[in-house]
Amino acid sequence: MSDKTIKFSIKDENEAEMKKTLQTVYEALNEKGYNSISQIVGYILSEDPTYITTHNNARSLVRRLDRDELLQAMVKTYLGIK
Repeated sequence: MSDKTIKFSIKDENEAEMKKTLQTVYEALNEKGYNSISQIVGYILSEDPTYITTHNNARSLVRRLDRDELLQAMVKTYLGIK
């Protein structure tokens, strides 16, 4: 019988939730015909919620994200760092 321990990381769970939220926001912006990437970047840089549509509750969802954590996760992903 193999005794394998499963590691649970809150950080990994937070990053997965951020990714899911960002995908939902991206899809809502696309559905409304916006340039999703530009709108999300505008929000991240300014923290102005009007960059994000209220469609499918996207604005409320994105405001729950911590921008610093989001940027850190994005840079790590871009650099291939875990």
